[in-house]
Amino acid sequence: MADKIDSAASKTEVAAARSEKVLQVERHDYPDLAPANGKRTQAMRGFDPIYTDIVDYIVRCTHKIWDERDIGLIYTHYTHNCVLYGTTGTLYTREEVVRDTIQRLVSFPERRGMATQVIWKGDENAGFYTSHLVTGTGRHTQNGHLGYPTGRMFTSRTIADCMIYENKIYREWVVADTTAILQQLGLDVQAYAERIASAAFDKGMVSLDIGENRHMIGQYPPEAEADLSIASNDLERHTLRWLHDVYNRKMLGQIAELYAPTAQYHGPLMAELYGVASIIHQTLGLIGSLPDAAFTPQHICTTPCEEGGEKVAVRWIMEGHHLGYGILNHLGAPTGKRVQMMGITHFHYKNGKIVDEWRVYDEASALVQVKLAQMADRKAAMLAV
Repeated sequence: MADKIDSAASKTEVAAARSEKVLQVERHDYPDLAPANGKRTQAMRGFDPIYTDIVDYIVRCTHKIWDERDIGLIYTHYTHNCVLYGTTGTLYTREEVVRDTIQRLVSFPERRGMATQVIWKGDENAGFYTSHLVTGTGRHTQNGHLGYPTGRMFTSRTIADCMIYENKIYREWVVADTTAILQQLGLDVQAYAERIASAAFDKGMVSLDIGENRHMIGQYPPEAEADLSIASNDLERHTLRWLHDVYNRKMLGQIAELYAPTAQYHGPLMAELYGVASIIHQTLGLIGSLPDAAFTPQHICTTPCEEGGEKVAVRWIMEGHHLGYGILNHLGAPTGKRVQMMGITHFHYKNGKIVDEWRVYDEASALVQVKLAQMADRKAAMLAV
């Protein structure tokens, strides 16, 4: 049975770390989040004077770069050696971030990215960490990284986690639901993955099966206890425990106890589902595609919510093999290939129960990895002849 938490105690514990008034996204319009002449409400040494708090910073600079096309702000808001981890590759310099941003905006001149919520932690001394959920909309009207324009509209969710110190992002993780965009534009997901995999393969990259992962060591069962070292309060410890139980120990029945009966699920491919049965099946389907995968949370943070309760952001990795059927339908019949999925999830707790979950991962990324491994197999077979 999932461990119980004291919601009031957890809220007090989290609130103690948020003594300043930091605006939240959910119930406020953009002009309120990014005021023209706002007064700073949070200590932010080294940040541009225009920013009132860390939420204003991440929402405003994202808006200016992506929606107002002030791409050059990247030079003052990213370090020269920043690292950006994406679902189909990693960028290692600020110039690569600039080029990648330009290419994506070329295809979608009408794109708008609306902040859905920001969950954060940190201070001016330690630096800040933000988990920024964006709902993007646009129309594919120009030739670019996705090919000739289709003229179709799209809506998708992206979560970007950033580490920030004195006005500059120095590390970022971006999980975009690329598959949702491709499907809405009527583009071939298989062809897209083939193109990305071929480009990587031509550079000498291969996907190799490196053996068992941390899910099971030899013939032992999954580890009984979750690693709680990244947690900083009771709610985060509770979340890490049940995630371990559900994903690694396969105790999916706990979801019925953890979630409110009326819980809403906002998932990949713009899925909008209701109730615990739907959430159980979405989770079972993800595990079903990668049944031996180890689920490893890499970061967790918590913010009290103006709507009541608390919101928790978890960045995670699932690493295993494509050994079964599940909701990763584009992978087709089980291939046995090794897959690493990067995902970010936001939870909204109220009265000790989860009432909303936003889960983002990119199925196209898994498909690219499978195709890359298959290309390596074909090359090995040709060399062996």
